[in-house]
Amino acid sequence: MSDKILYGYSAIFDKPDDIIKAAKTIAESGYTKYDVNTPYPIHGMNKAMKLKPSKLGYISLIVGLSGALAAILTMWWMNAIDYPIVYGGKPYFSFPAYIPVVFEVTVLSASTATVLAMLFFFFKFPNNSHPLQGTEYMKKVSSDKYGVIILQDDPKFNESEVKSLLEKLNPVEVIPIYWDNEEINHKHKILEPKFILFLIVVAILNSGAVYFVYNKLLYMIPFSWMSEQQKQNPQQKSLIFADGYGMRTPVEGTIARGHLPYQFAGKPDLAGEKLVNPIPVSKASLKLGQEKFDTYCSPCHDYHGTGQSRLRGQFPNPPSLHSEKVRTWSDGRIFAVITEGQNVMPSYSTQLTEDERWAVINYIRVLQRAMNAKESDIK
Repeated sequence: MSDKILYGYSAIFDKPDDIIKAAKTIAESGYTKYDVNTPYPIHGMNKAMKLKPSKLGYISLIVGLSGALAAILTMWWMNAIDYPIVYGGKPYFSFPAYIPVVFEVTVLSASTATVLAMLFFFFKFPNNSHPLQGTEYMKKVSSDKYGVIILQDDPKFNESEVKSLLEKLNPVEVIPIYWDNEEINHKHKILEPKFILFLIVVAILNSGAVYFVYNKLLYMIPFSWMSEQQKQNPQQKSLIFADGYGMRTPVEGTIARGHLPYQFAGKPDLAGEKLVNPIPVSKASLKLGQEKFDTYCSPCHDYHGTGQSRLRGQFPNPPSLHSEKVRTWSDGRIFAVITEGQNVMPSYSTQLTEDERWAVINYIRVLQRAMNAKESDIK
């Protein structure tokens, strides 16, 4: 074996306790370039080997923070400098809205940098050759044995001393590992013309496939069913009507399915005479009514309907729902007020469905009964 170059000396052990002891002894002897191979992770091995933290974390940290800073600066430039727009009175640079984007960019950039650093710098991709591959040592430690190897380029390496140290650890066997010719003649292949050509070919094929799918295939039958639907988009020219307008006003007198138009617009007293509450009083309807009352009505009428507004003078206080006038109103009359509004009170027909309005009226009746209870109610 004198014509081969030594890579290191390895030792095979039968028990995990023996490999822990061996790693600790080698570390205490001052060796720094050595490695332990086991068929599964062994608790306490990092401490026994006195391993330092991996440098991979620094790459993830630097690239992740750089990605976060780049995302913040990009959004700041676009929203505060290049194209400032006011959204709901918020400042141009509204940082809370940027947090999800910054988080995603940070994670994406850090994870991508971590994978690329492992492949190209730590694992020397695309080269995948290693002196331990295919050796009896690797076959054993990948199955049911435990091994340690001290590398030849360790500053303290002396062949006879290393061999003697390993033999003192009572291993099953001590095996020298030699470099193979491929590894000796290895040069980093990232910039090798063949590898660059491979990347170019992959990029061209991928770009061509993406272009074909998104610009050709999706417009072919049967894949065009999403883009060629039998519908009329807003502002789109019509080929059916003579005037060419695609957006048509409803035919006078038509009614949408499942909807009856409100027939008492501007006629609250008539609504009070004709409309009858179709929602029976029940635990479910009262719960729904309370939820909607607390959400839409209580800011002005307060939670009990007394008219003591919770808006603290920002809006005129409404009359009490417990007045003689309101208590004698029919359910239909209250429904008309909720639907159309009254004085400064706006309509709530878009916020509340018809059933929800009737449920609110049921709840108002409960409040009126509670605030104006009779002696017979407590018997």
